[in-house]
Amino acid sequence: MAWPTRIEKDYVAFKNGILRNLTDRTKENRRVFREKLDAEIVVTDEELKSYVDDLLRKELRTSSYNLLIKAKNDKNAIKAYYNLVNACQLTASGERSYGNIACMSIDLAKSLLRVKRK
Repeated sequence: MAWPTRIEKDYVAFKNGILRNLTDRTKENRRVFREKLDAEIVVTDEELKSYVDDLLRKELRTSSYNLLIKAKNDKNAIKAYYNLVNACQLTASGERSYGNIACMSIDLAKSLLRVKRK
């Protein structure tokens, strides 16, 4: 939580776009946010491995990578794969607010792959 009205450092961060106003959430903002994350993009397995290596600690890398490969090939869980790739690319391009979404997409992939379908 930041106090841009009281702390100059928080004000500068807000003006630079590092902070975002959580109370200013409209349907249009959410739609644009989802469009960025759900865009269909496929990367090579080596590039996916580098994203996972940069994102996670050593103990979780192999299992998460294997999970994302399964999600990439599953029609119901591919959304989580797209979310991770887009979040990693957006974070690399300077939009730091997408960093946590990359981690959350691994949990989403895990839950979508566990769902039993009839």
